[in-house]
Amino acid sequence: MKSLLLALSLSSLLVASAAEPEKQLLWPEGAPLAQGDSDSDQPYFLIHRPKPEVSQGTAFVVCPGGGYGGLAVDHEGDQIAQWMVARGVTAFVLHYRLGSKGYHYPVQLIDVQRAIRWVRHHAADYGIDPDRLGIIGFSAGGHLTSMAATLFDERPEGMTNDAIDQESARPTVACPTYPVIHMTGPFHHAGSRKNLLGPRAEEEELANFLSTQNRVTEKTPPIFLFQTTEDTVVPAENAVSFYLACRAHGVPAEMHVFEPGRHGVGFALNDPVLHPWSDLLETWLRGKGLLSP
Repeated sequence: MKSLLLALSLSSLLVASAAEPEKQLLWPEGAPLAQGDSDSDQPYFLIHRPKPEVSQGTAFVVCPGGGYGGLAVDHEGDQIAQWMVARGVTAFVLHYRLGSKGYHYPVQLIDVQRAIRWVRHHAADYGIDPDRLGIIGFSAGGHLTSMAATLFDERPEGMTNDAIDQESARPTVACPTYPVIHMTGPFHHAGSRKNLLGPRAEEEELANFLSTQNRVTEKTPPIFLFQTTEDTVVPAENAVSFYLACRAHGVPAEMHVFEPGRHGVGFALNDPVLHPWSDLLETWLRGKGLLSP
């Protein structure tokens, strides 16, 4: 029976993803601080839309991981979008700029803030309620998600400050998934720090600032965290510290730690042990009013 249910779930995702996603540049006239015109220089979305008759009016920005050096756009991007679409959610898979291509902080913060603002500014065009806008990210994309949830009031140098940039960059909810949180200390991910900070990688003050457990405040939106104990690439202490920071500041937070699961499992669609974590996420989203009961 479990195998049948899993097969049906996978089938529904494939059907939901039949429509070709729409590519949309975050800055059609050219991104700030861009070094060229290629896809790696001009951040963009791939937009996956549900059928209008099943739309929930909810949107999610999806941030694939890759240590700020690449993007795992299949199992941490497109598969997540397909899962969202199957539940009536419009998914915006974010292709943000990378340290491996010469882009370092604050460029990634500029990109993720712009992503949230862009969706909010164009919400009516996609049948979205601008107050039902979440963000989910994996590994380094989870760090980007945690920056979106904690640094939304930052106005980094390099913003265009156009009409879109006047929108709020605060997501309604945020879901850092096996996230990089620490940029310093024994549990930090050295590759993410190197790629994000670039020539400033040895600056402890900046690394501490971007250790996002230190940036949680009472204004941080509700948080959902998923992690595995088996993960040795980004140890569970990262997610746990973020959860405890939320607790300390009265931020609604839910965390699930599964024992098995190496780093980078995504939604683990073909794993009957790990796949149920996405059901927990779905239940949480219903409880937050982002999906119909």
